[in-house]
Amino acid sequence: MADKKLSKNPATSTYDAESITVLEGLEPVRKRPGMYIGSTSASGLHHLIWEVVDNGIDEAMAGHATKIGVTLLNNGLVEVSDNGRGIPVGIHKVTKVSALETVLTKLHAGGKFGDSGGYKVSGGLHGVGVSVVNALSEYLKAEVHREGKIWLQEYERGKPLKKAKPIGNSKTTGTIITFRPDAQIFEELEFNWGTILDRLRQQAYLTKGITIEVADRRKNHRPKNYKFYFEGGVKAYVKSLNRNNAVKHDTIFYVDKEIGDSRIEVALQYNDGFNEAVLAFANNIINAEGGTHLAGFRTALTRTLNSYARGQNLIKEKDENLTGEDVREGLTAIISVKLTNPQFEGQTKGKLGNAEMKTQVEQIFGDSFMAFLSENPREAEAIIAKCFLSAQARIAARTARASILRKGALEGMTLPGKLADCSSRKPEESELYIVEGDSAGGSAKQGRDRKFQAILPLRGKILNVERARLDKMLANNEIKNLVIALGANIDDQFDLGKLRYHRIIIMTDADVDGAHIRTLLLTLFYRHFNAMVGNGNLYIAQPPLYQIKKGAAIKYAYSDEEKNKIIKELGGDVGAIRESPADEEGEAGLESPADEEETEGGGNSRIAPTKRINIQRYKGLGEMNPEQLWDTTMNPETRIMRQVNVDDAALANETFEMLMGSDVAPRKHFIQTHAKKVENLDI
Repeated sequence: MADKKLSKNPATSTYDAESITVLEGLEPVRKRPGMYIGSTSASGLHHLIWEVVDNGIDEAMAGHATKIGVTLLNNGLVEVSDNGRGIPVGIHKVTKVSALETVLTKLHAGGKFGDSGGYKVSGGLHGVGVSVVNALSEYLKAEVHREGKIWLQEYERGKPLKKAKPIGNSKTTGTIITFRPDAQIFEELEFNWGTILDRLRQQAYLTKGITIEVADRRKNHRPKNYKFYFEGGVKAYVKSLNRNNAVKHDTIFYVDKEIGDSRIEVALQYNDGFNEAVLAFANNIINAEGGTHLAGFRTALTRTLNSYARGQNLIKEKDENLTGEDVREGLTAIISVKLTNPQFEGQTKGKLGNAEMKTQVEQIFGDSFMAFLSENPREAEAIIAKCFLSAQARIAARTARASILRKGALEGMTLPGKLADCSSRKPEESELYIVEGDSAGGSAKQGRDRKFQAILPLRGKILNVERARLDKMLANNEIKNLVIALGANIDDQFDLGKLRYHRIIIMTDADVDGAHIRTLLLTLFYRHFNAMVGNGNLYIAQPPLYQIKKGAAIKYAYSDEEKNKIIKELGGDVGAIRESPADEEGEAGLESPADEEETEGGGNSRIAPTKRINIQRYKGLGEMNPEQLWDTTMNPETRIMRQVNVDDAALANETFEMLMGSDVAPRKHFIQTHAKKVENLDI
């Protein structure tokens, strides 16, 4: 289908200084940056780039831009350019300064507000745009190509150094924003190349026909260049998401139509997996919690497949209809809608609330999908066969679930025998450690605080749920015990309000087997307890790699770099240290020749107790005694834990499919590519 541009009202299509509407000032941004960009950590740092890029995307969606460029420069600078119309530079009648300065210094000032011919459709996380980037940057330069001239204005921490002025002539149009994030605001200033590529690739899929070029020109970084262009739009996105899967039909369903003032773009394809990968977007903003457009899609999908199957006598009159669960197994789909006045629920725009979008998506997608099934009988047969197989598995899973997880049964069910529960019955103060093996479980049970810490040891490696349906999962004792211990059921029946512990902590050994078990558990939680992951209840414990002793001083190191730093602090020579036999306590000793003492008879004696540095490399949690495990990994005052969250659902879905799926080739390629980066590999 040919690319269509949203229709524009000619009477309001002028984009000049009068198009800029001012809502409020910029002062609060530097005081409370988290309110505007989410956080001052890495995610907030990268959000500065997203906000500037979104301006170019808005121009592209309005039909005025075809290219966007992002370049990482030296000294923390980032350059973002587009070939749109250029930010207006005329004097604004309200602010009495140029429209460019107004956009860069006034919160909620821009073409996406008001009815003066700015943007009919716009994105941006909070709609605050480049003004927030300016406020949170140590330095910002705006270069505008417009009306035959090049206009320039520079800023320092949100304040203009001079007025906008022309510095030359130009035969093109567009905007170039160059900025350096402020070290006074952000916890870290290093941009992640992979994060930038993933985000901009997604935006290129969602803005069909736009070219996005990305370049890395930083010192101490290998020069890199990428160009993204996808004429197929979200159809190409679905093909990319399914590239590690065996698909059930070759032809990808795709529709791109306008209805009223809105535009609906949907693509889908089934694979032979068991998981659903459906991403919903409104004005290029991902809606992690779905919303009305996703609801309309799901309703139409189930109804259309049932209608087609009954029309072809594939479902008999006496048989049950396919359920939503049946038709979503193995489904990969993208729903992208463009609308003029999006209504989002929550500050992060995680859920679309426009009621009309449910009806519009339901109508456009339902009619088009029925036509697709009718015109492609072979594809339709493969899809229906997949759904019937899912229905059979659902019935088997229902039987398995009924035996141990039927509604209301969890409350009265006996907890697993290996679970050492905590005495507290307040979920908000309770935590569950999932521990690898009985040995580590024994140390954890002895070392824990029984009031609020529960321990559940696992026997061996749990089932890889990426390759199993629910009935097979619930037949696995380790998974069944975990579900019962959590007390909140599983999958579509999971109830976050019934979770018995508000912190679920994965604690495994720092070796290859431990990493594998951790990945198996992460796959289980992401696929079947996703609401818990999204709510921030899942953590990964960080046990130390080394215990370092010198005399009475005992320190723990969580990396080789930290180990070397501690050795230096204790007066040892990292380069000179060599292994020595284990000491009286059975610890692996390392000694430095500089600390040796000569005896009268010549030769070397053992190291004096106050000078010798003993280093123990922990191969597993079971090697720690209960006191050590408490001090290093379980004491809330001293432990290090990583909270598990999902910033990019599409990337997480692809990663789990690649690492845990049935297709060996992508996993082999990943291992070969990253093998050289692995340190301290224990075999």
